[in-house]
Amino acid sequence: MMKKTVAFLSAAALFGSLAAGSASAFNDLSADQKEPIMALKQRGIVSGVDGEHFVPMGKASYAQTVHMLVKGLNLNIDAMRFIKKPEASDYYTNVPDDAWYAESFVIAQLNDLPIPKDVDPNGTITREQYADLLIHAIDTKGMYPVVNMLVVFADQDEIDPKASGSVQRMVLHKLIKLGEDAKFYPRRELTRGEAAVWLHGAIKFVESHANAPKPAPQEDIQVTVEKVNDDVNKVVLTRGEKPTGGYGITISGIRFEAGGRAVITYTLSDPKPDSMNTQAITEPTAETYVSSKYKPVAEPAASTGVSPANLQS
Repeated sequence: MMKKTVAFLSAAALFGSLAAGSASAFNDLSADQKEPIMALKQRGIVSGVDGEHFVPMGKASYAQTVHMLVKGLNLNIDAMRFIKKPEASDYYTNVPDDAWYAESFVIAQLNDLPIPKDVDPNGTITREQYADLLIHAIDTKGMYPVVNMLVVFADQDEIDPKASGSVQRMVLHKLIKLGEDAKFYPRRELTRGEAAVWLHGAIKFVESHANAPKPAPQEDIQVTVEKVNDDVNKVVLTRGEKPTGGYGITISGIRFEAGGRAVITYTLSDPKPDSMNTQAITEPTAETYVSSKYKPVAEPAASTGVSPANLQS
C-alpha cells in the first residue's frame, strides 16, 4: 500500500536535471551505489538534495520514479499523432495537468506502463511496483531473450501475481541480485538508492542489446472471466472492435506459473490486403477453460519481452 511521503524536498532537488559540467561526488553513497548513481548524475538523470548528499535511503515517490524512468530510458510519444493533445487528466484522477511530472505520466501511460488510474503521485512506491514499471519500460525499447528458468523467492507468496513475471525478470536480466535470504521484499517502500541503481542497470541492459529487434505495436487484448462452477472458469480473450471481417485471435497454449498465474498465449491474424471481407464491425474472440485456482493473463505467443495483458474480470 502506498503511503504519503514525509519528505518536503523539491522535485528538482530530488530527481531534477543536473547542471552541465558538475562532477562533484556524493559522500553518502555505499561502494555499490557510487558508480551507478554517479553515472546517472553525469547523464543528468538524477541529482542530490544538495551538492554532497544523494540521500539513498530516502523514500522515492511515485512521481519521482515515473519521471526518472521516462527520462532515463528515453520513453517518448514522438511517433504518435493526436487530434487533441493528451493530458494527464485523460488517464488519471489524481495527476494535475499542470504538475511538473504530468507529461511523464502521459508518456508512461501511452507506452503501456502499468500505472493505476487512481495513483497517488505523491505517495511512495513499493519495490515490486517499481520493478513492474521498469520491466515494462525496458520492453518498449526492444524484444529481449529471457532465460527459461524459474527464480524461487523465499517470499514468493508476498509478490503480487500481476508483478511476478517482472520480478522474475529483474533477476534473470541481472538487474538485481538476491541476498542470502533469497527474499525480494516486494512490499517494502522503494528507496532513492534502489530506484537509481536499478534504473542504471536497466539502461546498461538496453544499451548492451542495442541491436535487439523493436517490439511490434501491441493491441490491448481484454481478458474476461466467467464462472462455470466452483472449480472451473471460462476465460475469453477479446481483440476489440475491427472494421471488417478477416481479423482473428487464436489461443495457442497455457502456461501455469508459480504464484497462481495461468499465462494464456495467443496469436493474431489480420486480413490479407487483397482479400474480400465482410464490411461490418466485428469483435474477434477466443475462449478456453482454466481452473479457478489460477488467475489468467494473456501474452502474445513466442514473445520475449511483451507485457502480459491485464486481467479484466
